[in-house]
Amino acid sequence: MAAPGSEPSGGGEGQRQLGLPSAPLTPDPTTGIVCSASYREHLTGPWHPECPARVDAVIQGLERAGLLARCRILPPRPATDAELLRCHTPGYLQRVKQDIQAGRDQLSTGDTAISPHSERTARLAAGGVLAAVEAVMDQRVRRAYAVVRPPGHHASAARGMGFCIYNNVAVAARHLQAVHGLEKILVVDWDVHHGNGTQDIFWGDPSVLFFSSHQAPLYPGSGTRRDQGEGAGAGTTCNCPLPAGTSGPELVAAWREELLPLAEAFAPDFVLISAGFDSRAGDPLGDFRLQDSDFAALTQLMLTIAADHAQGRLVSALEGGYDLEGLASASAAHVACLLGDTGPR
Repeated sequence: MAAPGSEPSGGGEGQRQLGLPSAPLTPDPTTGIVCSASYREHLTGPWHPECPARVDAVIQGLERAGLLARCRILPPRPATDAELLRCHTPGYLQRVKQDIQAGRDQLSTGDTAISPHSERTARLAAGGVLAAVEAVMDQRVRRAYAVVRPPGHHASAARGMGFCIYNNVAVAARHLQAVHGLEKILVVDWDVHHGNGTQDIFWGDPSVLFFSSHQAPLYPGSGTRRDQGEGAGAGTTCNCPLPAGTSGPELVAAWREELLPLAEAFAPDFVLISAGFDSRAGDPLGDFRLQDSDFAALTQLMLTIAADHAQGRLVSALEGGYDLEGLASASAAHVACLLGDTGPR
């Protein structure tokens, strides 16, 4: 394993350091995995739950389950200023650089640990999701899971918080619209925490449907049912707050009841998932009770929506998930479904 602090490559070297296969066993893999050892270089300090070991846990979990060799490994790339500025303000990009150059151990905008390589790693996280959507749009894979860090769904246009620096999924949604000409993007978030940053970025935009289930009350305290967007975007934000102790079948039933009619009416051109596995039972930062089979059921639901409306195009991006064993097994259940072991192919 590479020592933290080495130069992030974002390419083949980072893949070799993680032990990723150079070529899939499957002749024509349906599913891509974006990852790099460079994601370890965002250092958060001892005992921080959003730690570099999360990436290793996911990759090792996929390997143990026999899934990794069936996927196409996709190298990430850094997101450019132009790509980040579709979602973030110039002042915020400058603030992130200044905070890191000043040697701060936390962003001045919120509770996000930073270290010397954090800005570059955050660009690689956003760019990793871009690499995933590009692979889907180029038909190299049908769908993909971007195993990236730092996470992104708490980052708004001008504020990083909640372990997040840049909003990886939001940047990907805007890229799909600006570069590939897609009109309507569905963003769903099953993290145990509300994706307040994603909601804020698309608050007044009717071209992005944002759906989030999350524990309430819990950090960051947003995401009530009254939050539905405004102006032209009124009705394209839908929040499903649920109490501590919510089980997987309860949450999946809520998604079926609330999301399916919205998705049918919206008819998205692409499906993006903020895949936070801190909603799994046993996670130290949440009190939902989802099991691995529940993440497979949610994934199958999203694959069905993608198949019905978006030509099957779907990308998920890692958000939370802080119990390493749980993160590994839930990710494996998610990827098995993406590969077609369950659900639509």
